[in-house]
Amino acid sequence: MLPHRWLASTAIGTLVFVLWIAPELIYPQYRHSVFFSNALLGRVGSSLSAAAIKSNSVLFWRTVRAATVVPIAEELFWRAWFMRWFTNHDFQKIPLGTYVPSAFFVTAVLFGLEHGPYWDVGLGTGLIYNFWMIRTKSLGDCVLMHAVTNLLLSLYVIAYWQWQYWQ
Repeated sequence: MLPHRWLASTAIGTLVFVLWIAPELIYPQYRHSVFFSNALLGRVGSSLSAAAIKSNSVLFWRTVRAATVVPIAEELFWRAWFMRWFTNHDFQKIPLGTYVPSAFFVTAVLFGLEHGPYWDVGLGTGLIYNFWMIRTKSLGDCVLMHAVTNLLLSLYVIAYWQWQYWQ
């Protein structure tokens, strides 16, 4: 499971981080339209309390979780299991990184929707992550890429008080 293309995986993870923050940097009210913030997708906002925001321990462990547990769990689920299961319920017969258009796009769409009011960048992220799985056929590279994205996003959240990314 170790990454083989660590430099490229790190670069792509960094690019995806920029994809996440760019819309709001370009147009700060972007997420407040009904297209993103509504009863179906949820509302932009943080689940952290005022006390949690002031707790270095909470911020540290939230960052550790975002950069370790989440990438492993999501990559195991979305790219290692779901993309293959969608193709054949006996998913172990399908090698990692097998390209089947329906599995590729359904996985990306569901991954995007999982991110609520950030569905658009979640969709873009899903497409990029799916592409990298197909290109590398490496769960390790996908976990590294995802970890870099989440680590950079966590550091950005804390440094610039952008708590809305932590829903």
